[in-house]
Amino acid sequence: MIENRRLAAVAMLALTLGACAGPAIPYATPPKSPSSNAPVASPRPVQNNSLIGRNANAALGLFGKPRLDVAEGSGRKLQFAGTPCILDVYYYAPKQGADPLATHVDARTPDGRDANVPSCIEALRK
Repeated sequence: MIENRRLAAVAMLALTLGACAGPAIPYATPPKSPSSNAPVASPRPVQNNSLIGRNANAALGLFGKPRLDVAEGSGRKLQFAGTPCILDVYYYAPKQGADPLATHVDARTPDGRDANVPSCIEALRK
């Protein structure tokens, strides 16, 4: 009889603790929506040089035939190279159906170090 009471007490305690544990399968928490006040990060700094906003013909007129002319998705990259530096000019259409314009320019030395873009533009002019 004492054994039955002890067994009943243990069973009651197990049921009570089990009820406090919550569901066995956790529910997925929906992701939080971004705050509308959060600042939007710019992937690249805004550039101001003689090629930005101009079409590929402007660069071709300044430098002649590019070392590389590569289609990259919806964009295009022209690469011009000389002894002082290598210049990469990236073109994207501002809207569908418009002519692609230069949106970003990178410059580096032949050994891979960053170079000043306006100085490289001047050095590579034909």
